[in-house]
Amino acid sequence: MSISFTRAGALAAALLLAATLASCSSTAPAAAPSQSASQAPDLSGTLTVFAAASLKQTFTTLASQFEAAHPKVKVSLNFDGSSTLVTQITQGAPADVFASADTNNMKKLSDAKLVAGTPTNFATNILTLVVPAKNPASITSFADAAKPGIKLVVCAAQVPCGAAAKADAATAGLNLTPVSEELSVTSVLGKVTSGEADAGLVYVTDAKSAGAKVKAIPLELTKPTINEYPIATVGSSSQQETARAFIALVTSKEGQKVLVDAGFGAP
Repeated sequence: MSISFTRAGALAAALLLAATLASCSSTAPAAAPSQSASQAPDLSGTLTVFAAASLKQTFTTLASQFEAAHPKVKVSLNFDGSSTLVTQITQGAPADVFASADTNNMKKLSDAKLVAGTPTNFATNILTLVVPAKNPASITSFADAAKPGIKLVVCAAQVPCGAAAKADAATAGLNLTPVSEELSVTSVLGKVTSGEADAGLVYVTDAKSAGAKVKAIPLELTKPTINEYPIATVGSSSQQETARAFIALVTSKEGQKVLVDAGFGAP
């Protein structure tokens, strides 16, 4: 009886030890994935970002933040009218990220299968009328800008701000006769700040960035044209992971704060 009891006790002890070891071996590796997932990817190289002209201020700030978070990455920024950027990418210009001021121009790249994945909308914008700070033409409303003799500048129709200007004019029942049609909203703003134009149609964000150089006059439309801004990774990019990380910053809480502070609306 004593021998039988000893063997049973030894067996029980052995089973307990085996269970303990199995428990340790099954739980110990579980911490490894969590630890590695928390580590930021080691990104490097140059990231080329093509962005609509109206994003110059915000994307310059976001690029600096991205470089600070990823010291081995250099962000190269190219700002222009969205339609111009689409033409450049279509013709083979090297780009990793494209941010458009409207969905139509992004769709052109998507239809041509030149973007990776599905574009993400990250901001919205609307137009406003701007006049030089001293307002020599005494313009006080959108209707005033359509009067004969007023030197009005707008974006060309193929540019998002130009398409929006045309739509807003139709909503207001106005026939605009601009003296110049520019290929980027920054060019329109430049004509106004330099005194070459009496008024111009630009995004509210551009008016805000110009500060005291211009006076902004709301269009006061019941249904203003709202431009949605999409962003995507260019399909031919060799920096896919870095591009996705930059887009993640733009759409993050921190990135959205930069955009909202500049006057952009939520997507």
